[in-house]
Amino acid sequence: MRLILAEDSTLLREGLVRLLVEEGHEVTAAVGNAVELLAAVAADPPDVVVADVRMPPTHTDEGLRAALEIRREWPRTGVLVLSQYVERRYATELLTGESSGAGAVGYLLKDRVAQVDEFLDALERVGEGRTAFDPEVVRRLLVRSTHTDPLGRLTPREGEVLAAMAQGHTNAAIAGRLHVSQSAVEKYINAIFDKLELTGRSEGYSKRVLAVLRYLGS
Repeated sequence: MRLILAEDSTLLREGLVRLLVEEGHEVTAAVGNAVELLAAVAADPPDVVVADVRMPPTHTDEGLRAALEIRREWPRTGVLVLSQYVERRYATELLTGESSGAGAVGYLLKDRVAQVDEFLDALERVGEGRTAFDPEVVRRLLVRSTHTDPLGRLTPREGEVLAAMAQGHTNAAIAGRLHVSQSAVEKYINAIFDKLELTGRSEGYSKRVLAVLRYLGS
């Protein structure tokens, strides 16, 4: 894949560049702020952008704002954002921001980068046009359960399937993780969409997953 990396920490940025190149990816640009990121994407849109949420000058949400603009202006470019903490508002904005792409978006905690296989797997999913959300982010979203929350209608197993879907796993991968058949996974997914009143709202795996995530972030 062709990648652009945006991270203000020089040490982390250079370490990620080296890792990605060693894994066979092409890093076309590695920058330290959102302005340089947008300029690099405009000059040569990559397959995926990997960007820190917080970058100079204010270290608040410059990276997120750049990611949202990239999703609007270059919908064929996937976006994988990195964050130090679980910030549900940021995850929600990524999910609900205007974009013609159904997937190709991810949100990972920076601690996950140290788990190289998981980071590379998430990057691969985004590059394939799917979603890749940190398990802890998904857990925080799923934890909201009130008497009026439709999530409370899900069985524990359906909750596990939904969490795996939100992380971007395919039906086959979910079946392997939960040690059930693919047909069972399909039945769980149908039940989930029925209970969340999402049936018929979208077509295709990526769109269905995004619809669930949007619902969770609403």
